[in-house]
Amino acid sequence: MTQAAIDYATSLRKTETPKELLQQVKDVLEAVPQVRSEFEDPTVSIEKKHLIIDRIFPKEIRDFLKILCDNMDFGLFDEICTAYDELGRKPEAKENQAQLIYVTAPTDEQLEGIKAFLAKEFHNPDMELTLKEDKSIKSGFVLRVGTREFDWSEKGRIEQLENRIAKAVNSSRNTTFSEESIVSILKSSIDDFELEAKDKEIGVVNWVGDGIANVDGIDHAFYGEIVVFDCGVKGMVQDVRRDEIGVILFGRDTDIKEGTRVIRTGKMAGIPVGEAFEGRIIDALGAPLDGQGDIESVGFRPIEFPAPSIVDRKSVTVPMETGILSIDSMFPIGRGQRELIIGDRQTGKTSIAMDTILNQKGKDVVCIYVAIGQKASTIAKLVNTLKKNDAMSYTIIVSATASDPAPLQYIAPYSGTALAEYFMYQGKDVLIVYDDLSKHAVAYRAISLLLERSPGREAYPGDVFYLHSRLLERSSRLTPEAGGGSITALPIIETQAGDVSAYIPTNVISITDGQIYLETEMFNSGFRPAVNPGLSVSRVGGSAQIKAMKKIAGSIRIELAQYRELAAFSQFGSDLDAETKRQLDQGERIREILKQGQYAPLPVWYQVIIIYAATKQYLLDIAVEDVLAFEKGLFDYLDSKHPEIPAAIRDDKEIKEETEEQLKKAIEEFKESFLKENNK
Repeated sequence: MTQAAIDYATSLRKTETPKELLQQVKDVLEAVPQVRSEFEDPTVSIEKKHLIIDRIFPKEIRDFLKILCDNMDFGLFDEICTAYDELGRKPEAKENQAQLIYVTAPTDEQLEGIKAFLAKEFHNPDMELTLKEDKSIKSGFVLRVGTREFDWSEKGRIEQLENRIAKAVNSSRNTTFSEESIVSILKSSIDDFELEAKDKEIGVVNWVGDGIANVDGIDHAFYGEIVVFDCGVKGMVQDVRRDEIGVILFGRDTDIKEGTRVIRTGKMAGIPVGEAFEGRIIDALGAPLDGQGDIESVGFRPIEFPAPSIVDRKSVTVPMETGILSIDSMFPIGRGQRELIIGDRQTGKTSIAMDTILNQKGKDVVCIYVAIGQKASTIAKLVNTLKKNDAMSYTIIVSATASDPAPLQYIAPYSGTALAEYFMYQGKDVLIVYDDLSKHAVAYRAISLLLERSPGREAYPGDVFYLHSRLLERSSRLTPEAGGGSITALPIIETQAGDVSAYIPTNVISITDGQIYLETEMFNSGFRPAVNPGLSVSRVGGSAQIKAMKKIAGSIRIELAQYRELAAFSQFGSDLDAETKRQLDQGERIREILKQGQYAPLPVWYQVIIIYAATKQYLLDIAVEDVLAFEKGLFDYLDSKHPEIPAAIRDDKEIKEETEEQLKKAIEEFKESFLKENNK
């Protein structure tokens, strides 16, 4: 049960709101579930919600329901009813000691007022009051009683005002207000501001170590809530137990000791968002790491957020070209898809992700690279590559290096996804790379074991499957009504000795829309990218390809499969018929065109041209070792002599009859000159 629900229930008790009114509201919500959905939907305007309340519910409860809608807290209604009942059954335990913190010592009159407040609030007129000076609160008083804290200080006033303004801004964003209206809302929020002596729940640390702290005294914390330690370090509630809470730390634990005070914030863990993050390197909490100063944010998004509903999703039909011929032709990726990149270490997984990012230049796609547990030197090398290729301007790097605490590595992909969601709901297309989720699972395993959760297979906790499913399900393509943007996810998984049946690979394979499998033997033999066409698959298929690619690339996988089979049998036979030799020669040349240099993505129209040349058997006269030289020469020839051909494929997205005739003639012309040149 959250503290917010308890606070609402306490207010209802103080105003002596009858229980029957709450029951009437519950009956309506159960009878008409659509009403609850409207109240909890942030896209429904405040005016519409108020109109529904005025029409349906009794006058005595309307203001309270409107407050819940205005604060976007209607989802707490059931908890509020439960807390209301508990407050009626359980008298509050009497506290005997209180502490008053001050900057300037209180007068006798002020002390009498505070003692009267204690007697009324805690039903104990004989409570002992001790005084303590603390300059950090600036002015005013802070009153601590057990695990509760009442803040009348200047510091508390500033915090409350900041929260009030933030809530007003968020509320205005969910409606269609003009800029003048928003300014008016902010002005009234400031003018009408009154300090509320809200009590804060505080606890103390009873154990700390390895980025984990166990805290006593906080009874109403909720999962994912941010808490603040006296030393300034923030943490997130990760484990809620009967007598204590487990907190993961977003900083070093060297300043946290047994007995350190912990204060609840009532806020979910989140990250600042905005367009200004493009081109920057940040940590898992959104703080800049590139030394280029602060980043101006326009909002705040929780790192954990529900995935788009089924009705808000649109089928994947728009291609997300990687620039890698073998992938775009055989395993196409569409915008909104989740395509797994899997393979042993040092097989080129990150290179494929980087090529895909480089290929998005000029395509209005925001790219986010989440580095989880990587070496700092590796990330620096990637950043240099992006800068060298003018790709950093549309890329965001979220870094949680190997030296960062496990909690930061754990939240990094969720933080990256929160940033991606900001752009998606703005109607933009986003590409996000998680490099890699194997290390993410290891970080989560470390956290879970330290929190004393029961280990399962390979010592992973039982909810490790949900760990990645709730992350990857947030990637989708939205309908225009829901925002119209998309998040395309490229999660990376590292295997051991090619074992795709291990625990984590199996889990992630089952919740993605296909996988690109990189084979160690192919990589070591010099075939790069080392994509295994037999084990790789894209479940989106041809719906994420342009017509030209779909038309000519269909036969590639079949021809490669036939080649592999024939190549295996040909080792045992000396005499091969002409047709078998032709098939082997054709397969060898198709394999050769699939080779591609690193950081050299190929535009899709050039891919179509070379695949056309290969499938139409124009390469049979070309020596295998000369195929790549022929490919490069053909592209240069078309650019200089026939630029209209690649331009037509680019613009039309298909090969029309006229374009095909021109292409045939151009290939034959270049082939003739190429053979003459090479036969000299």
